[in-house]
Amino acid sequence: MLDADTIVVDDMRRWLERAVIGLNLCPFAKAVHTKGQIHYAVSHATDTEALRQDLVYELKELLAQEPSARDTTLLIAPRMLQEFLDFNDFLGEADAAVQALDLEGVVQIASFHPQFQFGGTAPDDITNYTNRAPYPCLHLLREASVDRAVAAFPEAEMIFERNMETLEALGQDGWDALGVAATAHPQASPLRVAANPLAGGEPDGPA
Repeated sequence: MLDADTIVVDDMRRWLERAVIGLNLCPFAKAVHTKGQIHYAVSHATDTEALRQDLVYELKELLAQEPSARDTTLLIAPRMLQEFLDFNDFLGEADAAVQALDLEGVVQIASFHPQFQFGGTAPDDITNYTNRAPYPCLHLLREASVDRAVAAFPEAEMIFERNMETLEALGQDGWDALGVAATAHPQASPLRVAANPLAGGEPDGPA
């Protein structure tokens, strides 16, 4: 039987392969995934201070590695911040951690959440799914890698708009059919596994 952390990582990898790469929501993701340069870190934190400590650790570990070995990190927090507003509030602490380590301009943090909601959208707006992942997640990105990827991709500024169009064409039923929902329930400690493993930008906060 798989342990909870393995299940969480498997869920995130399936989401990456089927949604992020499969729908081409991020044209830069396939290369680092194929080369095994994505590090999946599952936090056991149940409070914000513990998660902040995990974030600081993963930021340091990312930069201690060569980009060819670890280009980016997904820090996953399956045991906390289940409410998007709480998660959104924590992003300020995440940015403060980057500043405290003097990493502004070196590392940036993208955010994903099961209830992600762009400002000015309704909770059920399908375009929110561009940033919806199975679990709360902080994506640690090297600025240099982002710059190189953007420079190599024509009209990178159109990615966001194209993603909106992709999700609108897919619709809720199409998203559900991808089977990228979480299969471990964060309410339980330790995490418990769902019976059906295929159950189906920056946030401004809900309107």
